Amino acid sequence: MLEKAFAKINLGLDIVGKRPDGYHEVNMVMQSIALADEIELLPAEKISVTTDQADIPDGQDNLAWKAAMLLAEKYGHKPNVQIRIRKNIFSAAGLAGGSADAAAVLRGLNRLWQLVLSAEELEALAAELGSDVPFCIRGGTAAATGRGEILEPLADMPETWLVLAKPRISVSTAWAYQNFRNEDVITRPDITAMKKAIKNSDKQGIVACMGNVLESVTCRAYSEIDAIKKTMMANGAEISLMSGSGPTVFCFVDSEDSGKHIAAVLRENFAIDIELTKTLRRNDL
Repeated sequence: MLEKAFAKINLGLDIVGKRPDGYHEVNMVMQSIALADEIELLPAEKISVTTDQADIPDGQDNLAWKAAMLLAEKYGHKPNVQIRIRKNIFSAAGLAGGSADAAAVLRGLNRLWQLVLSAEELEALAAELGSDVPFCIRGGTAAATGRGEILEPLADMPETWLVLAKPRISVSTAWAYQNFRNEDVITRPDITAMKKAIKNSDKQGIVACMGNVLESVTCRAYSEIDAIKKTMMANGAEISLMSGSGPTVFCFVDSEDSGKHIAAVLRENFAIDIELTKTLRRNDL
């Protein structure tokens, strides 16, 4: 059985407070994109997880393993599955690659093991694995609050080409949140206005409301992120923004050709990983 694990970007990421459990209270809009890992689920005598990249953990350190074990324990099923992961999503990049893989395992095993769980039930399980995993169950366009697990599905945003650029550095999500200081934020996303623009399929309105307060942390530590953003804008991007805690930067473009041009310029000037992709509608997943 094959499942696709689609990456996400943050159209807006705001931090509105600190929670008693130590997590930050967030207000976000997340968006699925076409870049995806491929997850193969095969019946086996016992659980195993393998990947095709040396820097991604195999075995029980992989979130996909934890997803399979959680589902098996909750519903009394033997964890008799071999999980093979072919990585296309940049790792440690702010694109929810590990979370997307875990969500794909939950979806796939729900079918393979004939558990007949609803999307809502899978999302509740996913929340035990990580803040981004619930969104990755259904994807599309959604607002997220709490620590990211409380979801409000939104209308599909207009399909948009985008360029992803990841400098060859890794950023810890925990580090980014721990170093966030409210007083360092210059501009915040307008999540309320963005949701209205999404409802109206108003791409310009969406762009005008976008923002990520974690740029105040990651851009301060890694100057190349800001340099990539500026290069994108100088070459015709509609907006450039860091996704999640970074370090990946994405930009919206008005055509595939414009995206190819920006990707070529970035390759000439930076040591980075590049992908040209597009946003997805929920029914595309």
